[in-house]
Amino acid sequence: MPANLTADYLAAEQAYQRAQTHQEKIAALEQMLATLPKHKGTEKIQADLRRRLSQTRKESQKKGASHAAPPYFVKREGAGQVVLIGPPNSGKSQMVRHLTHARPEVADYPFTTRLPTPGMMLFENVQIQLVDTPPMSAEFMEPWMAQVIRPAHLSALIVDPNDPDVLGEIEFILQTLEGWQLPPPKLLAGNKCDQPGAGENFAALQALYGDRFRTVRVSAATGAGLEVFACETFRSLDLVRFYSKAPGKKPDLEVPYVLRRGATIADAAAHVHRDFAEHLKYARLFRKSYDHAGLMVERTHAVEDEDVLEFHTA
Repeated sequence: MPANLTADYLAAEQAYQRAQTHQEKIAALEQMLATLPKHKGTEKIQADLRRRLSQTRKESQKKGASHAAPPYFVKREGAGQVVLIGPPNSGKSQMVRHLTHARPEVADYPFTTRLPTPGMMLFENVQIQLVDTPPMSAEFMEPWMAQVIRPAHLSALIVDPNDPDVLGEIEFILQTLEGWQLPPPKLLAGNKCDQPGAGENFAALQALYGDRFRTVRVSAATGAGLEVFACETFRSLDLVRFYSKAPGKKPDLEVPYVLRRGATIADAAAHVHRDFAEHLKYARLFRKSYDHAGLMVERTHAVEDEDVLEFHTA
């Protein structure tokens, strides 16, 4: 049975042949394995790829092996890491420039971005890391893109609603993520909505994809909608903020502690100080809807966004 190797597989194989470090080889081999058609005719190729991947991983862990991070690696920082993905000329880089202090290159021609560029976006009092990435296109795509998206807390898909092929581009990206066994984006942003006809085109995207993603209309050129984008990004990350206060004192509401939604009072106590978690008896919860004395809550009580917590230990 013929292998019927895909263009993505062949591109990853070329990247493997060009690779100079263990991490680059691992990324290319993982991409080759992810894009290889799975059927009886490729069983030997699959086995060989797994063997080579295992061997390369072992070599990379040996004493004296290079431990330098690959150039596309971005360390997670802030309350959450959000990777911006999209087709060429969708305006991802301009959004990152507008929302953060990072300065990725912005140009009218496609494939301007060649390596990931991180920057910190401030939503109210929370820092969220945005990562600009090279475009995803059937024409060309960096073989290590899956390794950039996989560690992130979520991805946001940025598109130009005015592009005649926007639907094909969206479907290509969604199918590519599925082939890499990565979750789909949680947020779909229609950029360049300051241009004529963009409102109607974005409404059509909402009608098609509004039940699958959070959608937001923005213009990186004018800044319109970017505050809504930041808010929707925070909501998509499923984060909650809380503030700690000592008995008889006012809380510091400037810099919050940040946890994943579903965290408990015990989790919050451990986040503030390990001793609080070990000796926590109960906490007092202060919200606008409760009286000044606060509400006594147990260790298993779920924390909600912008709770003020006063921890009491045994």
